[in-house]
Amino acid sequence: MQHAHQAPEKSSRRGRRSPTMGGMPVHDMPWWRWRSNVRSALHMLSDPAFQQECWATGRPGYGDVTDAVYRLVEDTWLDNWSAEKYVGTIFRDSQEAALVDTAVLRVLRIMHQVGADAPVAAYLEHHAWPEAVRAARDAHQRLAVNDGEDPEVPPRSLDALAQSLRAV
Repeated sequence: MQHAHQAPEKSSRRGRRSPTMGGMPVHDMPWWRWRSNVRSALHMLSDPAFQQECWATGRPGYGDVTDAVYRLVEDTWLDNWSAEKYVGTIFRDSQEAALVDTAVLRVLRIMHQVGADAPVAAYLEHHAWPEAVRAARDAHQRLAVNDGEDPEVPPRSLDALAQSLRAV
């Protein structure tokens, strides 16, 4: 399902209340809070510049790789079954689900190899990390566009995410 509205201009995103969560339709998907967490995780996992600027430097407010993976799989159990199970509740269609599954599998494979408590550099320097980033990017772009958002906007802080989850 495509939405006719355009994503708001970046400068108008702050401080304005609207019927959307940062551009995302609030009541559009039944489990929109889970979708928001998955999208946040994929967004951070898909952006190498963000990873260098925030995760590698330990910038407060953005967590780390482990936090992102936790948001990706904590409620959804996507580490145990396919995203296809959530088509119609978290994901709009099978294409979104397939892209999310690919990203989850690639990221989890690396996490299992380096360890959940590994430093950020262990992930970023892993030989398969660029593939995981590409898979997360493909999934992030599809979900963002389907929600009427600009996929090129930088990831929001964890505080901004938490605030949007309390919005309704």
